[in-house]
Amino acid sequence: MSTNLNELQNATVGMTVGVIEVCCLQPFNYCKNMMQQGQPLSADPRVLYRGVGANAINMGSCTMIQFAVGGSLKKMVLGGEQRQLKTYEEMGTGITAGVISAFAATPLELIMIQQQRTGGGTVETLKNIATPKNFFRGFMGAAVREGLWTCGYLSIPPIVRRNLREMYPEKFDTDTKARIPAALLGGLFACYLTQPFDTVKTCMQGDIERKTFGTFSEAAKVISKDGITAFYRGATFRYGRMVCAVFMMDVLQSAVGPMLYPGAFK
Repeated sequence: MSTNLNELQNATVGMTVGVIEVCCLQPFNYCKNMMQQGQPLSADPRVLYRGVGANAINMGSCTMIQFAVGGSLKKMVLGGEQRQLKTYEEMGTGITAGVISAFAATPLELIMIQQQRTGGGTVETLKNIATPKNFFRGFMGAAVREGLWTCGYLSIPPIVRRNLREMYPEKFDTDTKARIPAALLGGLFACYLTQPFDTVKTCMQGDIERKTFGTFSEAAKVISKDGITAFYRGATFRYGRMVCAVFMMDVLQSAVGPMLYPGAFK
């Protein structure tokens, strides 16, 4: 989310970046979701990419919202001043943008998870789950996860890159060299702080019949019976995806904006 772009431009960049990330990393998402629910894994590409359409719309729309809202909030915080955002400002704008995007993420991820479990098409799945009591099932978990995830990929990498270049200018003399440690730290932050919330959300959305997982607190209680590690099922796949995604998004948001809107970066 760049302060050089307006809301529509930031939204377009975000949507483009989100769709590219999903098309590359959907198998990580499938494996994570199945492990969280205790379901068997498959190496069949047709299964690995099941629900990719809904997830592409999800990531495209969520990233679009996150970039647009985050960019607007940054401009609001700066108030026309020419300065770097402070660490708490950078993180606060990322978290707020992420929480708002959960309104789009929750129903779209519900469709994807149901497709992964049942194998149905998008339209068929939508018909089966499109009821008021199901559509925003797991919203609390999605809101916490998206807030911290957005902070992890939009706010943490610029902070880490900036600090590395200031503290170790000889070793990190370009942004490119600082991007890998920034992605590792951003992914670590986004993954392990949010994993328990994501696990509860995923289990709730996989069980729309409410046979095992009822409300958010009831679902958390059921999962906790298997110990704290149960909340971290699938975390390896999720961390792998997040490190790749944070790196990709950090690179892509720096490249796609100037590519689409070169006049804004003169």
